[in-house]
Amino acid sequence: AVYDDPERAHGCGAGAPARRLRHHGRTRTADHDRGRRRAEARPRDREGLSRPQGPAEQPGPSPGAPADGSAAKAADEAAFKEALGASPERFAQATADADLRWPQAIAGFEAILGRSVSGPQTPHTAMLVRRAMADSGLSTYAAKTHYKRTRPFVANSVSTCTPADEETLKTDGSYPSGHAAIGWMLGMLFTDLAPEKADALLKRGFDHAQSRVICRVHWQSDVAAGRLMASAVYARLQSDPVFKAQRELARREMAQGPAR
Repeated sequence: AVYDDPERAHGCGAGAPARRLRHHGRTRTADHDRGRRRAEARPRDREGLSRPQGPAEQPGPSPGAPADGSAAKAADEAAFKEALGASPERFAQATADADLRWPQAIAGFEAILGRSVSGPQTPHTAMLVRRAMADSGLSTYAAKTHYKRTRPFVANSVSTCTPADEETLKTDGSYPSGHAAIGWMLGMLFTDLAPEKADALLKRGFDHAQSRVICRVHWQSDVAAGRLMASAVYARLQSDPVFKAQRELARREMAQGPAR
């Protein structure tokens, strides 16, 4: 195997103690104890793969949180109000998308693939996906720390789709969205592994990210910036030799078809 034990792979996951993780050729530490459904627990090392190494306060390639009174902030407010009218079915989907525990996080993608890729039959695929999830989620933290943006449910005094997480989220920066980065990363990565299902997989990744607006925990611009961060990470990973080696093994597993 190219990577460490799969149970130690997902640096953004919650419900386990802090661990030392090797992310695509480098080592970092991540906190895992901020709630069982939380993937945005602050890592101790905020250095992401989406930008060169530098001070933690560097916000990365995101354009920056919209200023009060700007057109972008007005668009955020409009998107928030529209999300309040989401159907019960869409709100339920957003609630499910908030859960980034493994393997629940990829259940919607597996449904499109028509097979499981989270079990022992596809160890390289599972490891590749978990590492990419961690890299994309961790890439957002320098900007979160830099902007310290208030989340929409706090600004508007409304409930969210994950009430148990609200106290933690109140003190966690809104911009950019780590969940959105992970959702979009999953869409891009699974499209690479199953290009014949690209349209459905990319839509699932887009909707997964958009669920953060439906949940009222992120502004629309937070989600857009999260997608941008994921795209930057994914582009950088294309030249990472460890990522490329694991992806090749994953492609071989996918080509073999589901286990009988």
